[in-house]
Amino acid sequence: MRALVTGDFGREYLAELEDGKPLVCTRKGKKQDVACGDFVEVSMSSPGHARIDEIHPRRNVLFRKDAWREKTLAANIDQAVIIVAPRPSFSEMFLNLCLVACEAAGIKPFIMLNKKDLPEFEEARKSLANFEKIGYPVMPMSAKFDVEPLRPYLDGKTTLLVGQSGMGKSRTVNNLVMRDVAKEAEFSEALDSGKHTTTYTRMYRLDDTTAIMDSPGLQSFGLMHLPDDDIAYAMPDFRPFIGTCKFNDCAHIDEPGCNVIKAGEQGKIDATRLTFYQVLVEQQRELRVAHPDWKTYGR
Repeated sequence: MRALVTGDFGREYLAELEDGKPLVCTRKGKKQDVACGDFVEVSMSSPGHARIDEIHPRRNVLFRKDAWREKTLAANIDQAVIIVAPRPSFSEMFLNLCLVACEAAGIKPFIMLNKKDLPEFEEARKSLANFEKIGYPVMPMSAKFDVEPLRPYLDGKTTLLVGQSGMGKSRTVNNLVMRDVAKEAEFSEALDSGKHTTTYTRMYRLDDTTAIMDSPGLQSFGLMHLPDDDIAYAMPDFRPFIGTCKFNDCAHIDEPGCNVIKAGEQGKIDATRLTFYQVLVEQQRELRVAHPDWKTYGR
């Protein structure tokens, strides 16, 4: 039978049959390659329980990988909302990493600047001006008081919410799906989900065509799975200059005749974005040398 995975708890999963019936599932064998949002084939093992036998081809998948571990966040997503806030202050490095990961996966991202009731909000908004210039929408919000302005952007789509801890993501989710939160109790005993509250991804339906995915609060977002060329192309402000450098294999680090670097010097690419890219590429190169078996970690 075909089912949709609506919760990833690491070793166990929640799934939903086409008639809406919920299931608690495990993966066949020792594989843990299932993600929230996957369409899967399941075999019933007992009432309300099933085994996942096969994962259907994915439209896209968002995951992070550093030198030590890999974590799949979600699959088959229409868009991602990256939630940032002025307090605690968000990391611009983290925001850039999320944007690159989404672009590389073919997932449309936009930025939600939360906590607009705080006095630091306007300064935080100014710090995001360059992202708006690149073309990333920035939505001012105060999830504590009113999440309704967000709903039109979610309508008819499956949206992943992602952000660092403390940005207000949990409050945003709770205020969007308050009526569904009670359903967690139905599965708490089967999943022992109390100990998973900071580690799982969960899908909530807002209506028949709209769903959001709540992901764990993150403090890092490794991109070890992306080659240097893919990282550069995942930065829309770089694209007009890629392929125009003096050398075909230009990495845009310190090569002579690099038009990406030249664009940074001329202000056509923001200097902080260029520095972000160069630091990221250098760090990942160093990690690959220091950890030659990095490709097999976390699998």
